[in-house]
Amino acid sequence: MSNTITVFKGDGIGPEITDAVLKILDEAGAGLAYEIFSVGEAEFEAHGELIPQEGFASFEKNRVLLKSPITTPVGKGFRSLNVMMRKKYDLYANIRPARSNSAVKTPFENVDIVIFRENTEDLYAGIEEMADEDTARSIKIITRKCSQRIIKDAFDYAVRQGRKKVTCVHKANIMKLSDGLFRDVFYEVSREYPQIEAEDKIVDNVAMQLVMKPQQFDVIVTENLYGDILSDLTSGLIGGLGLLPSSNLGCGYAMFEAVHGSAPDIAKKGIANPTAFLWSACMMLEHMGKSDCAARIRKAVDQVLAEGTVKTPDLGGRATTAEYTEAIIRRLC
Repeated sequence: MSNTITVFKGDGIGPEITDAVLKILDEAGAGLAYEIFSVGEAEFEAHGELIPQEGFASFEKNRVLLKSPITTPVGKGFRSLNVMMRKKYDLYANIRPARSNSAVKTPFENVDIVIFRENTEDLYAGIEEMADEDTARSIKIITRKCSQRIIKDAFDYAVRQGRKKVTCVHKANIMKLSDGLFRDVFYEVSREYPQIEAEDKIVDNVAMQLVMKPQQFDVIVTENLYGDILSDLTSGLIGGLGLLPSSNLGCGYAMFEAVHGSAPDIAKKGIANPTAFLWSACMMLEHMGKSDCAARIRKAVDQVLAEGTVKTPDLGGRATTAEYTEAIIRRLC
């Protein structure tokens, strides 16, 4: 795999946290070269394109993309850039790990949940129409093919990581055909993994159980919409979206991004928390076979958080993005 990656600097806090993360990667000895592009609303206003064609070409060449938060302009004709990228490159597996950090105090301890979210269909396929001037329709698409591959990925991950259980989340009691198909495929695939416990739960029950006893969950596999909602919920269990990374994987392409948005309200104030984006970069390093470097960065972040003297405002501190970045760099070993 090439050591050159594509980097999309987005909007809002995107450029700030991108600079912070690339600086840490360099200081950690990641050995990466970067092809960097400005994307999003600001790029559209300047040049009439949300993503320059050179950015697409770079990703298609390098196959690995580190993407900071992007603002999609409000209004008709502007489809979510995240959805567009996932569809264009068939990045079907959205993996979002939520793990407690003892230095970040929340009402919940020992949370370690990994959500596998199908990333290309369901209601997020964007198939909508106006039946008449008073009625809008949105079509939910669930296919056997897409269900099989995300479910198999979840079980394969459980085996590799020594996990014990995979939970299928659905609403098949109401959507008996679409969600029923997803649930049926789950149990078909589960028979290939007798060493892993397989269970299914209805999505509203899962939302309740996550805030009562989240430790009962290990790996969750679910559809697009439910995965989006539940992963934000799990971020709340561990301290917020500033701590939740993600990867978007497909056949030959990989995109890594923080789950949070571009936060324009704090842009250019120098107080953005780059942790989720940094941990997304660590997932990227592991994908590229640089697990040792990722482990060193994770250890440095854990040390900074445990010491507690240098934290960004969202974590209860007063440090700037630059101060937090330098604190992590000092602890790299």
